[in-house]
Amino acid sequence: MSYEAISRFVQQGGTVYFTLLFVAVCVYAFWPKNKATFDKAARAALDAEE
Repeated sequence: MSYEAISRFVQQGGTVYFTLLFVAVCVYAFWPKNKATFDKAARAALDAEE
């Protein structure tokens, strides 16, 4: 195996890895069950006492 072949394999693997990671984060963020948690976190700074 040459350096170019290894480099190409690692680049393609990294692309697949980060694509799957991005999809997983999007699914988590837009899952309906998590809406209440994210709404509570969004209001936390506004509801905090001074």
